[in-house]
Amino acid sequence: MYYIVETQKTFDQAVTDLDAAVRRHDFGVLHVHDLGATLRSKGLAFDRQCKIFEVCSPQQAAAVLASDMRLNMALPCRISVYTEGGTTFIGMIEPVALLGMLSQVAALKTTAHEVQEQTRRMIDEAG
Repeated sequence: MYYIVETQKTFDQAVTDLDAAVRRHDFGVLHVHDLGATLRSKGLAFDRQCKIFEVCSPQQAAAVLASDMRLNMALPCRISVYTEGGTTFIGMIEPVALLGMLSQVAALKTTAHEVQEQTRRMIDEAG
């Protein structure tokens, strides 16, 4: 259900490399949430780093929405770069598992597999 890669890169380098990999695969970066900074700005003691990339392929998103409009609530895809125990990880919830839990529309399986393969490649390249 999760696809997570441990990397020897620094957090900042993994963030930079993920951004480049997403763009190389013709996905757009819609937004990057700096979850660690947000929690710290609210006065919470959070010593890890975590940036969540919202990424999207317009063609794939349109195919998903044409099959089942309710899935707008599961889009865009999210890929995270985070630290735990001094190690940097890059990961996501796999689209096949996520969409499979949310919809039984058969046409979604092909799209979910395509997106999953593309996003796995992005993570592997960034790691």
